[in-house]
This record gives sequence, structure tokens and C-alpha cells, in this order.
Amino acid sequence: MSETTSESAPRTTAANAPDADAPDAGPRRRIAIARLRDLALIPAVIAIAIVGQIVSPVFLQTDNLINVLQTMSEMAVLVLAETLVLIVKKMDLSLESTVGLAPGIAAWLTVPKGAGHGLGLLPGTWAVPVTLAVGLAVGIVNALLIIRFGLNGFIVTLGMLIVLRGLLTGISGGQTFFNLTGSMLYIGTAQWLGMPASVWVTLILFAIGIVALSYTSFGRSLYAIGGNVDAAKAAGIRTDRVLWTVMITASTLAALSGLMLSGRLASVASAQGNGDIFTVFAAAVIGGISLNGGKGSMFGAFTGILLLFLIQNVLTLGGVPAQWIGALNGTIILVALVISRITGGKVQD
Repeated sequence: MSETTSESAPRTTAANAPDADAPDAGPRRRIAIARLRDLALIPAVIAIAIVGQIVSPVFLQTDNLINVLQTMSEMAVLVLAETLVLIVKKMDLSLESTVGLAPGIAAWLTVPKGAGHGLGLLPGTWAVPVTLAVGLAVGIVNALLIIRFGLNGFIVTLGMLIVLRGLLTGISGGQTFFNLTGSMLYIGTAQWLGMPASVWVTLILFAIGIVALSYTSFGRSLYAIGGNVDAAKAAGIRTDRVLWTVMITASTLAALSGLMLSGRLASVASAQGNGDIFTVFAAAVIGGISLNGGKGSMFGAFTGILLLFLIQNVLTLGGVPAQWIGALNGTIILVALVISRITGGKVQD
């Protein structure tokens, strides 16, 4: 699912199927390994569940698991966004700032003046469209600088991260927007069939992502570009168009993530989203997303962020101070990279 090499592998018939030493066997083995890696974190998730139940009988209770899924949902959407970018061998550090600025601008414009630090210039029904529009605009600027002008993606998005963070601090005056409109609160507070709406939205988005990457030509194009952009161009893929789509989609998803978080917290803090990118990369790496592009899957990314939040929940229930969570995420990234190199060999080059 997460390899594009099968598209270029030689066709064979049942009569002359290749053996293990045939040239075609290598790509086939890599595909099989990649599919197994999609499920590699399932045993770890089960193990954490067992440990969590031993640490605290509260862990497997429905309310606790739903709480884990809801608090995870905003970060999971951000992981989904970054996964798209990483697969095409790009990087977007500005996503964490978009999480804060997009709902921040919406709150600034729609929260009544004198009742939550807003200006009250727009009716509350405009809050959600404004949030998504800001995310889309940030994606367009990133794509313009990276794709059209050929600037380094890491530097561009790092600079954008700083700009967006400064803009949010400027419009908020370093304060927190509150008294949000009902439309901003909805997705973070509503219940659908007994489950938070944000959880359903996250599951639906990942389902769409899994189908798109696994069974559509667009998904195959992403892997082809991430594997070898020149070969993708030679194969007739409109690489620039695909990259524009990915950058804009990722930024819009980050805005949606911010909307979900703001709705749950019923506020937009001036520091909202700060530091989220570290957790995002930790989840992506342990979920099997290659930082070199062209490898990884949406299911792997989902299990990566799920595992991280389950571990954090176990630590919290076990009384471990929250200050250690950051160190844990960094350690997980390093361990995941080492394990990937040891188990993957040249596949992870």
C-alpha cells in the first residue's frame, strides 16, 4: 500500500512467475514488508493497554478511552496533514502555528467586542469559513514559495511558523479569546451517536486518507513524487499540481485541527499549537512515515498517534509529571529511527 515500486515492476504470468531470486522479487518483498509494517504497532497498542490496566483500573473504562480519543483527535488531524506532506518528500513546520492563528483570526473577527477580546466585525456564522479560509491562504503562500519559487521547504515553513505565531500574539495582545460563537464550539463539544463529533470527524478523515492513498491514482502520484520526482515527471504526473494540492490541503486540515481544539477548550490561547509539531513528527516516525519521502501509510500514522496518547494516558494515571512527556516523545523518535534502520536495511535509505 505504501510503496509505488509495484507500479513499475515487470508484469508476469502465472506460467512464468518469478522465484525469490528474480529481479521482480525485490520490489514484491518490499511491498509485503511495507504492508506488515502498517500493522507493526498493533501489538504495541495491545501491550500498552495491558500495562495501563495494571497501572490503573480506570484505563480501560469507556469514559477514559473516549477522553483519550477526543484529546487525540485534534493532534491526529495534524498528523494526517503532515503525513501527506512527508510522503511527497516535503516538510511543513508551520502547521502548528496554523492551528492557533486560523481559529484565532476567526475569534478576533466574530467574538463580540468587549466580551472576549474580539472585534465583533462579522456574525458568528462566519467563524468556521474564516478559520478554514485562513488555513487555505497559509497553504497557498507556502506552496507559492516552495513550489513556484523553489525555496527550501524547511526554511520557508520555519519562517512561516514564526510569522503566524507573531500574528496571533499581535491580534490577541497575548491574551486568550473566549466567549466563542456557537459554530466554533460545535465540533469540539457536540456528540454524535454517543461519541464526540471530533472523534467521528477524525476517523472519517483517516478513512478517506487510507482509501485515497491506497486505491486512487492521486495516492500513487504522492508516493511516486516522494520516491523520485524526476521519474514521476517522466511518467506524466503533473508533480507541481499534486504538490500544490498537498500543501494547501495540509494547511486547511491544520486549521480544522485548531477549530476542533478551540471548540473543546471554548477558547483560543495566544500560544495555541506551540510545540505540537514535535508530537506530530514523533507520531509520524513511529507510525512508519519516512522523512525521506515515498513511504508510509495513513493507518500507520493513526496507530502512531494513538500509541503516543495511550502512553501519555498511562503515565498520567501512573502519576508521572507531565513535564516528562516532551522528553518521552523525543526519545520515541530516536528509538523509532534506530529500529527502522535495523529492521529495514536499505528499504529505509
